[in-house]
Amino acid sequence: MDRNLALEFVRVTEAAAIAASSWIGKGERKAADQAAVDEMRSRFNFVDFSGTVVIGEGQKDEAPELYVGETLGTGNGLEIDIAVDPLECTDSVATGSPNAISVISTGPKGSLFHAPDMYMEKIACGPQAKGVIDLDLTPTENIIRVAKKLEKDVTQMVVIMLDRPRHADLVEEIRTVGARIRFISDGDVAGAIAPSLPDSGVDMLINIGASAEAVLAATAIKCLGGDFQARLWPKNVDQKNMLEDMGLDINKKLTLEDLASGKDLTFTATGVVDGPLLKGVRYTADYCITHSVVMRVKTGTIRFLETHHKLS
Repeated sequence: MDRNLALEFVRVTEAAAIAASSWIGKGERKAADQAAVDEMRSRFNFVDFSGTVVIGEGQKDEAPELYVGETLGTGNGLEIDIAVDPLECTDSVATGSPNAISVISTGPKGSLFHAPDMYMEKIACGPQAKGVIDLDLTPTENIIRVAKKLEKDVTQMVVIMLDRPRHADLVEEIRTVGARIRFISDGDVAGAIAPSLPDSGVDMLINIGASAEAVLAATAIKCLGGDFQARLWPKNVDQKNMLEDMGLDINKKLTLEDLASGKDLTFTATGVVDGPLLKGVRYTADYCITHSVVMRVKTGTIRFLETHHKLS
């Protein structure tokens, strides 16, 4: 992936984040989402590349999202797969809560996992514990293995997860083993990345979240040297049949390489509301200030950018 093209994508996430920030705390999640989608789509189409959305949040006629199969860019240049979430954590924007970002991952055609919008089981850890997590083991076994690798007592471990009713049994098991839990209302992209950040205070992610977020997170975790596994979690017979029609094995344990293959990959995100990965959009009398990160797996480069956009 051309490094200049990777930096071009920052302008895309910046524009989407700024558009969404106008709706912070206004209780209008759909309006915030729509603003981010419209701005991201518009900015993408000024960039010289031929992109195809291979995994995203919405279906073409049902949600204000960049839909799977949609083509983006001018059509000139590299053919690129895109995983996208114009506004990760729409509820956080609506309520003014933490952890909203605008985020995209890209790679050469065929490099990013292609699946419909559905849930996945997920587990993530940082570089120090790479190689010890395993979705085929119980949460208790995984926590004990990671704690041993980190040279921590289990009671010192912090597991991050989405605050959802479907996690009731998981919560009980984690509490029984003695680990601590950090609940998040939305945003398991940042949640999955957090264990790979040295000062996040998070040791693991264990939860069930959306498939697009799994691919987005996998790209960043790959660059940061952490570890991640996921498995498709269809919630009904229709979703099982859909996966079978696509030739996907619902029992397969997906690794980082399954989700984002090769090294010619990029991860780009801009904060909307403050979270563990990025600060949110800020305004002064003269400027709108954004905070973004660009990661390239090929070089291992991680760039944090603070951009001051002149207000007209």
